[in-house]
Amino acid sequence: MGRDVDERKKRAALRKLRKAAELAEQGKGPPLSDWERQFLEEVEERIEKYGSAFADPMKGDDGEALSALQQVKLKEIDKKARGKARKGFSQKAGGGKKPPKGSFTKRTPPRVRQLDDDLEEDLREASAPTPPPRAKPVLKAVPTEAVPEKGQEVPRVPQPGNRPAFRVIEGGKSEPGA
Repeated sequence: MGRDVDERKKRAALRKLRKAAELAEQGKGPPLSDWERQFLEEVEERIEKYGSAFADPMKGDDGEALSALQQVKLKEIDKKARGKARKGFSQKAGGGKKPPKGSFTKRTPPRVRQLDDDLEEDLREASAPTPPPRAKPVLKAVPTEAVPEKGQEVPRVPQPGNRPAFRVIEGGKSEPGA
């Protein structure tokens, strides 16, 4: 029991199927795979027998003989049979025009980190001589004669490694009860 399909659409679908099979036999393009030949034969049988090649009404319009995916596959097979290569998602040439923002135009490839480069750097670092280990820092008291009086300018003495010097300042905070 078939669905109610418009006769013109049924004949048009059969004509497209037979034309694609005929073009494939002429050999203008690459030969069809076994699956593609079987697809064309089975879809043609279903259309002749049931009036439609699909039963689920969610897969296509009520009056159509082919589902939406069957129509797409038939177009691909037809192009292949005519010798026109399948293009996929290739981008069109710009022709010197500036592409509009937000479009899917050809963009520069993303910068990707090469893992091999990291390995080479690690090997170089491993072969480089290691610096001598640093000694622990030591706190030293500054002699009292080096401490200036109030109001005197503090002479700046360059410290090795720009480390701050530890100084004891008399008259600072005293402990309670002392």
